[in-house]
Amino acid sequence: MLIKTLLNKVERFKSFVYGSARLMAVNGEEALVIDIKPRSNSKPVCPECGKRGKTYDTQPARLFEYVPVWAFKVFFQYSPRRVLCPVCGIRVEEMPWGFGKEHMTFSYQVYLARWARRLSWKETATIFKTSWDSIFRAVQFVVDYGLANRNLDGVTEIGVDEIAVFKGHKYLTLVYQLNAGARRLLWCGPDRRIKTLLRFFWEFGKERSAMLKYVCSDMWAPYLKVLAKKAPNALNILDRFHIMRKFNEAIDEVRRNEVKLFKAANQENVLEKGRWLILKRPENLSEKQTSRLQDLLKLNLSSIKAYLMREDFQQFWNYQRYDFADRFLENWVTRTLQTDLEPMKKVARMLRNHKPMIHNWFKAKGRLSSGAVEGLNLKAKLTIRKAYGFRSIKCLQVALYHTLGELPEPNSIHRFC
Repeated sequence: MLIKTLLNKVERFKSFVYGSARLMAVNGEEALVIDIKPRSNSKPVCPECGKRGKTYDTQPARLFEYVPVWAFKVFFQYSPRRVLCPVCGIRVEEMPWGFGKEHMTFSYQVYLARWARRLSWKETATIFKTSWDSIFRAVQFVVDYGLANRNLDGVTEIGVDEIAVFKGHKYLTLVYQLNAGARRLLWCGPDRRIKTLLRFFWEFGKERSAMLKYVCSDMWAPYLKVLAKKAPNALNILDRFHIMRKFNEAIDEVRRNEVKLFKAANQENVLEKGRWLILKRPENLSEKQTSRLQDLLKLNLSSIKAYLMREDFQQFWNYQRYDFADRFLENWVTRTLQTDLEPMKKVARMLRNHKPMIHNWFKAKGRLSSGAVEGLNLKAKLTIRKAYGFRSIKCLQVALYHTLGELPEPNSIHRFC
């Protein structure tokens, strides 16, 4: 079977035909080169308006890299025509396999982008004997197509958070869709300021913003201000995951302060290797850890007091009505503020200041959690490490959209991987 017969099965281009196929040296390496020619009497298409026009002249032959076959690189060779468009003037014709001065075909870019989602960009470039920049351009092409053709209808639940990137307290704001069965990255932008999140809502649109029912965010003041203004119909939820993380941070701070006191007084550190004993939930401890925790609970330690305060607060999540839960919360806050554990008192003041957001968790019946946001954040950080050499925020955004955006890909007759 001829090579061009196979190509006609997977890559048939309207108004163009395949010519001869031969092996020849390209950049010092033997490659398979296939000629493409326009059909007789066909007219070139203007790339801007899509209208056909007369051929003005023909440019020198160019090579367009295609998906490799066996151990050979594959190139299409074509001499682009310039079209005399009655509307746009003289333009290089539109080619269905590539665009502009890009030397890779659409199919090869989709092929590389699919592998770049599975492997690191550097490893993908090494395997297919190309450059990191070529991988980036391939991924960017697929991402640009996906962003232009994705469907944003039906988004009713979103989560907003930030991750640290580069060095020097630089951040990237991430907005996720959290609807069940449709969790994906909707938008990402540099910094974590008011203008950053406003840019998302400007791109998202007023109509879609008005349809938001639930928003999950942390207590970063710029986020809260923008969400209250741009998503007035949505419940902003401070959920269980986020609150209990604050508890664990406070307990860990109490433990560290107590360990410092032990060292200063030359006392035995009974909390040595005990960090996770008091941070993990009791049901998640091993049998050995449970036994040691029982021994620690007998001691009069500030760390144990903080631990017991957290476990006491767990009753809060068992309430079905938020008015009863509010009564319990206020009682717990009052008792905590009477202690001498400043980290726990800080948590108590935080809970009192954000009671409306905590009540929203009950109104939403616990259906939305920051756990999903944190899980997506972990995938985002993994994507950052896999990119191996992203040089700017733009490169990072492209990598995140590609991995977490669930974007549609350009139509392809043959699926390569």
